[in-house]
Amino acid sequence: MALTVIDPTPALVVIDLQKSIVAAHTDSQATAAVKQATHLSTEFRRHGLPVVLVNVIGRAPGRTEAQRSGSSTALPSGWADLIDELNVQRADHLITKRRRSAFHDTGLDTLLRDLGVTQTVLAGIATSSGVESTARSASDYGYHVVLATDAMSDPDADAHRHSVERVFPKLGETATATEIIDMIEATR
Repeated sequence: MALTVIDPTPALVVIDLQKSIVAAHTDSQATAAVKQATHLSTEFRRHGLPVVLVNVIGRAPGRTEAQRSGSSTALPSGWADLIDELNVQRADHLITKRRRSAFHDTGLDTLLRDLGVTQTVLAGIATSSGVESTARSASDYGYHVVLATDAMSDPDADAHRHSVERVFPKLGETATATEIIDMIEATR
């Protein structure tokens, strides 16, 4: 469903745009998504709207399949640092997650409710994982969900397309970063 309205207090939630993840996704879609997500964050800040930057620091405690596959449990230094392009500001809200959804065991719902947020605008990497999981949770929590489809990317083009075309219309509204910004401009 196309974007129909911007609520009085939307929040931008940017998923996993951290140095380690973005460095692993150097294709043109990822590069374009980063550009659009950073543009959205700049515009949300300019309008005094909440910006939530989410990073991931690993797997949920107790998960053992990582050890079976031979990966290390220790993450390299700086692995979870947000990319410089996001230009993190003092007023931004930082959320660290250990699971796919930015809502699970992070306090994100409480933060958004305390800020009076009723609408979440989602962007980030990967579309079919962190973004989709967060969108499902936001929908379950009752937020008006907007998915900035050109501000997200997935290493699997088919998975990205499936999320955007089949899953997201069931969870909320979809729009480009420009369409979202234009609607914010029209309501402020």
